[in-house]
Amino acid sequence: MASVAFSRVEKSFGHTKVLHGISLEIADGEFMVLVGPSGCGKSTLLRMLAGLEEISGGEIAIDGRVVNDLDSKDRDIAMVFQSYALYPHMTVAENMGFSLRLRNDSKARIEDRVAHAARILNLGHFLKRYPRELSGGQRQRVAMGRAIVRDPKVFLFDEPLSNLDAKLRVAMRAEIKALHQRLKTTTVYVTHDQVEAMTMADRIAVMNDGRIEQLGRPLELYDRPANLFVAQFIGSPAMNVFDGVYRNGAVEALGARWPCNARANEGQSVKYGIRPVHFDLAFDQTAGIETEVVVVEPMGAETELVVRIGDQSLTVVTHGRSSAGPGDKLSLAPSAKHAHLFDAASGLRL
Repeated sequence: MASVAFSRVEKSFGHTKVLHGISLEIADGEFMVLVGPSGCGKSTLLRMLAGLEEISGGEIAIDGRVVNDLDSKDRDIAMVFQSYALYPHMTVAENMGFSLRLRNDSKARIEDRVAHAARILNLGHFLKRYPRELSGGQRQRVAMGRAIVRDPKVFLFDEPLSNLDAKLRVAMRAEIKALHQRLKTTTVYVTHDQVEAMTMADRIAVMNDGRIEQLGRPLELYDRPANLFVAQFIGSPAMNVFDGVYRNGAVEALGARWPCNARANEGQSVKYGIRPVHFDLAFDQTAGIETEVVVVEPMGAETELVVRIGDQSLTVVTHGRSSAGPGDKLSLAPSAKHAHLFDAASGLRL
């Protein structure tokens, strides 16, 4: 195991700068997730750590050793890609042990390491099969097994679950998290899926446009987003955000007064944010903020409603099943303690 440190790391492709001085420290044994929209630079940062991309500026260190000029094969890392990248003419066992054969390890050691990884990943019955005979989830486990046999200092995952169906992604998330808890190997995991980030990470670095917008534990980012970007990126369904003006301890917006515990300057233009789960609902139109139901999406244990106030659509999530239907009038009672205020100009949290 090893710590990883990025210090003012920059990356340019020609005249286009894609990483703007990233500094990030990852502790020994930590599961760090880099999350952000497509094109934010997270995969580029991972590939630079792996030695697959040159570093334009700054330093990357693994276990205290600067690796800027070190070949990928000498960094003692193992990477799992989005595509499984398995050799179709090799069996599962041969795929998993291939990197050890390249290192000229003994046959006995290779067999021992492959068997060990197969036990961890429940692949023992598939060692003699070929990739074409496996499901997508089984192929991804083989790719993970190929990384495990190397016993690296750092595991790197580049969107490994994006090719899997929804149900399998959930199962594989649990497998990867359990694997980390068992091996305690430092892990850097890249994804654009904030649900993956929230459920798997020890800490999350939210990236946007080549910069880290916020770094913290999953629930820290959910409860206290540093700015509008993080607020709207973290959380599913996304946070409701709309324009308002702060007056007399509340926000005037959409023809109503919205309660909040945060403070702003009197008359300041703000963005008011509240998550879909932080509303109480009532059919009594005399209390709360009146809305009209547009869409009802029953999910079983909860119901997702899209409601409208004037031209503004909001998402509301209720526990259990709702009797509301399109066109019904509902009254929203937002929770003041869960409301978020952001400066309208800068987008920063107030």
